[in-house]
Amino acid sequence: MSDIKKVTPKGDLSWYIKWLATLFIVMGLTLRSNMFLSPYDLMLSLVGTMLWLFVGYLWHDRSLIVLNTVCSTILMFGIIKFYATS
Repeated sequence: MSDIKKVTPKGDLSWYIKWLATLFIVMGLTLRSNMFLSPYDLMLSLVGTMLWLFVGYLWHDRSLIVLNTVCSTILMFGIIKFYATS
């Protein structure tokens, strides 16, 4: 196990953004799992996925870019649907 090398940057801008993004997504999931304060769960998750999208751009990581573009789009539609039906 000691042969595994860390390849992601540490201490640069992307490091701070990825942890902030992770915090937003965890907070959104926590709200969603308790089934209250909707659409705040969607909004927190949207901010998190958009921040992860930016990290993917900084790292030139296509899988992060594709995943978080799709997630952000789905979350935006959820927010639009929430406000359109209320």
